[in-house]
Amino acid sequence: MTDLIPRDVLFGNPERAAPFLSPDGTQFVFLAPHDGVLSVWVRSVDRDDTRMVASDARRPIRNAFWSPDGARVLYLQDLGGNEDFHLFAADPRGGEAPVDLTPYDGVRVDVQTIDPHRPDRILVVMNRRNPQLFDVYRLDPHSGKATLDTENPGTIAAFADDMTMTVRAGVIMHADASNEIVVRDDANAPWRTLAHFDPDDGTPSLVGFTVDGGGLLVVSSAGGNAARLMRYDLAAGTAVEIAGDAAYDVHDVQFSPKTKTPIAASIVRERRDWIVLDPAYADDFAALAAQVPGDASLTSIDRDDRTWLVASNVDAGSVTYWSYDRTARRATKLFAARPSLEGYALSPMTPISFQARDGLTIHGYLTTPAGVEAKRLPAIVLVHGGPWVRDEWGYNSTVQWLANRGYAVLQPNYRGSTGYGKAFLNAGDREWAGSMRTDLLDAKAWLVHQGIADPLRVGIMGGSYGGYAVLTALTFEPLAFACGVDIVGPSNLNTLLASIPPYWETLRATFTRRMGETEAFLREQSPLFRAGEIRAPLLIGQGANDPRVKIAESDQIVAAMRERKLDVTYIVFDDEGHGFARPENAKRFNAAVEAFLARHLGGRTEPPAPHEAIDAFVR
Repeated sequence: MTDLIPRDVLFGNPERAAPFLSPDGTQFVFLAPHDGVLSVWVRSVDRDDTRMVASDARRPIRNAFWSPDGARVLYLQDLGGNEDFHLFAADPRGGEAPVDLTPYDGVRVDVQTIDPHRPDRILVVMNRRNPQLFDVYRLDPHSGKATLDTENPGTIAAFADDMTMTVRAGVIMHADASNEIVVRDDANAPWRTLAHFDPDDGTPSLVGFTVDGGGLLVVSSAGGNAARLMRYDLAAGTAVEIAGDAAYDVHDVQFSPKTKTPIAASIVRERRDWIVLDPAYADDFAALAAQVPGDASLTSIDRDDRTWLVASNVDAGSVTYWSYDRTARRATKLFAARPSLEGYALSPMTPISFQARDGLTIHGYLTTPAGVEAKRLPAIVLVHGGPWVRDEWGYNSTVQWLANRGYAVLQPNYRGSTGYGKAFLNAGDREWAGSMRTDLLDAKAWLVHQGIADPLRVGIMGGSYGGYAVLTALTFEPLAFACGVDIVGPSNLNTLLASIPPYWETLRATFTRRMGETEAFLREQSPLFRAGEIRAPLLIGQGANDPRVKIAESDQIVAAMRERKLDVTYIVFDDEGHGFARPENAKRFNAAVEAFLARHLGGRTEPPAPHEAIDAFVR
């Protein structure tokens, strides 16, 4: 067995992360610790003149980018995990305190568009006028003056603007979960329908306009199974395919800031692949494939499209970041996010697939402990949240931690996960406690049948929907798993839907279509009302400020279990929201999880350090 990897190495702050290139390509902003808290730093590309420019002692900053003229560094920050993000601006020289550009209580801001060729404005969306709706504002990145640009007519869930930063497209979700793209010819013209999408087609994603303004680029599965990149002609209403795959969805589309045209689209199959859309970039993507290890993704491009910043993701090592010179076609490594991992043996991640009980193919990823034969191991079925996302190949701190402690880790992309086409996605509709749940039982059965897992030592763990999946596993099939770890998981689907954030109201039709429409049906799918069936030990983690899955979701199932004297441990962090952003909380919680799993499954443990004491957070 390999050496224990300390939790501080796996879950402490990265040394450096998330670089983002300045518009002129001479500097980049990145995240790194300051006084133990993830903060914003700036340095030049060609020399290390690093300086810290923004920090929040209460909470890590987890994103940073540039104003369109490169004169200020911007970042989004909430308070205690409440997800009411404000937009802040900092001096890249580090000489001035950051300024809150959107100082509106109870308001959430998201960035719509930053164009490095239009330095005097950015477009943001805010629910300042109505908590349930986002309007588009023009924001001066220096003064912070916000001017209403486009008022939401009350139905639009997402906007798109053209090359002149004129908002000209939107997506409407109807009550039956069908969707409609509306467009207009200019800022003063009325909205008109461009295309309708059946509920089975899911929600189209607006990618952007063509340079001439006559076409709209959309990722949609209409007319096929997998989501493809389509070009809609605004005058004729017709659509043509630009890129796609028969089985896997288009995941991301990369544009050139200089030409404003799409250059490549990514598709995540077992691993990430790129489809080059512009032949002028074929040699660049070939150079990246040859020089950068693992799966590469572009994080930022300078305004002249000469320098790229690239993230490299491998399975058994730290994420690394690279600069790429298009003129020389040469990639240069900047840094690793967690260089301290290099001293430890990490475990490779292997793509797998198995047949569910109804014959549907389920894809996923298996990671087993390095240096140990993969036979009759204790195991964890690790369930992703969402549920309308998917797990991908690459480094994952939680997976490496569990594998290092001796567990086989299986990450199934159960039905209802995205990326595998609309038939696979729609197969999860109204199946949260049905076939989505039995897919996880079939994942366990696959582990056992392969001889990898000891059938009596398989646990289940997940966050958000994954936490709900843990609760359904332990209530609907009480003897299937030896223990469970639920992180911010809902226990009652009716109270969950009644308490979603107001700015999700335009998306409510998706929730009701995919979860269920009637109170009686949702009650049947809710593990709270089966709490008395639980036989396996359960550990629950919750953030007190969670706006998505309110603390009541965990409170009520803990109360139901304790009333019946069932084995539950409940940990709450008063300064967290939907998940644990502060590394000190993540390490405390994971120390408790590690001891819990060792007690019930028999894996290895690292003794808790003094800074990982959990007693004050147990309720």
